[in-house]
Amino acid sequence: MLWGCFAAGRAGALHKIHGMRQDNDVDILKQHLKTSVRKLKLGHKWVSQMDNDPKHISNVVAKWLKDDKVKVLEWPSQSPDLNPIEHLWAELKKRVQARRPTNLTLLHQLCQEVWAKIHPNYYGKLVEVYPKCLTQVKQFKGNATKY
Repeated sequence: MLWGCFAAGRAGALHKIHGMRQDNDVDILKQHLKTSVRKLKLGHKWVSQMDNDPKHISNVVAKWLKDDKVKVLEWPSQSPDLNPIEHLWAELKKRVQARRPTNLTLLHQLCQEVWAKIHPNYYGKLVEVYPKCLTQVKQFKGNATKY
């Protein structure tokens, strides 16, 4: 399992993790979120976007986010999965599968290589189309869209 993040124009680090559960989600965030924010040069005015997966909204995680003053984008319950990183995960998967890794070590190595080679314009495009995606979801009242 991997943890990663991105902003318009660049990706944060990609980290191998050993499963994501409520009890270790805070540890993952402690280790990787702020490091990636610094790498992405976001300064102090950034907002984290997470879906409503139970591990992301547990009381333990919510307390850590509040205590560490991490601003999180409000996310409606039972919403369609609109998180732009899902498109990035799909792109990573497609590119890695094309290289046909034969074991977990090679899989992890290829994920790191591919992540580092994704062009910055790709991240910018994910951010750029996001408002259009939200508008279309609203227009279609939550039903399927081309996104």
